[in-house]
Amino acid sequence: MTERQIRLFGDPVLKTPSEPIGDIDDGVRGLVEDLVDSVLPPGRAGVAAPQIGVNERAFSYNVDGQVGYVINPVLAEVSGEPELMDEGCLSVPGLWFKTLRYPYARVTGVDLEGNPIEVAGTGVLAQALQHETDHLDGTLYLDRLDKESRREAMKQVRESDWF
Repeated sequence: MTERQIRLFGDPVLKTPSEPIGDIDDGVRGLVEDLVDSVLPPGRAGVAAPQIGVNERAFSYNVDGQVGYVINPVLAEVSGEPELMDEGCLSVPGLWFKTLRYPYARVTGVDLEGNPIEVAGTGVLAQALQHETDHLDGTLYLDRLDKESRREAMKQVRESDWF
């Protein structure tokens, strides 16, 4: 398939909770292929279906050479003491803010054959798993910022050349 254009902050699809995927058909296979193609460019750790304009529960990830996808992901477990981590988002280009994330995360879901899969990790992978499942719930990382940081983020968004 192809790398798809990333939807930007302000697009309603980014704030809409995604629908679960039912039957795995050619459309879903094409979506997964597009998600994987869209996460491959350098600097991308994850792409959720809403970021490419599709309101369905799936995302891809690309962390430390590990590339994959999850259909109907559920954030099954987080653990450790939450810590502030530098975080950005392809849908909010050029902005980076400290965001509270757990150091360990585990996501469960299914693959293209309908088989159960699990992705778990620490560090950037844990952060990406939390970030991408947030997207599927209609939550952007900006929504998780403290009041002062969110105010500054919104100011930067309004002043950006892409908004």
